[in-house]
Amino acid sequence: MKEIEERLAHLERTVDDLSDIIARQENEIARLTHRVAMLLEREAERETSSGGAAVFGDERPPHH
Repeated sequence: MKEIEERLAHLERTVDDLSDIIARQENEIARLTHRVAMLLEREAERETSSGGAAVFGDERPPHH
């Protein structure tokens, strides 16, 4: 019985550690997604202000 309790405690600790890691990754992904959106917006504004057509994502210009 003691061995099962020890293994359970170890598994609970592992689950808690993984949960913390996932929470940190979720925050980092949200932050990076926001940064990418800002960069895309900034690039679109730059393209528009320079007289070119803005290209979003994987759109190809008409000449391709």
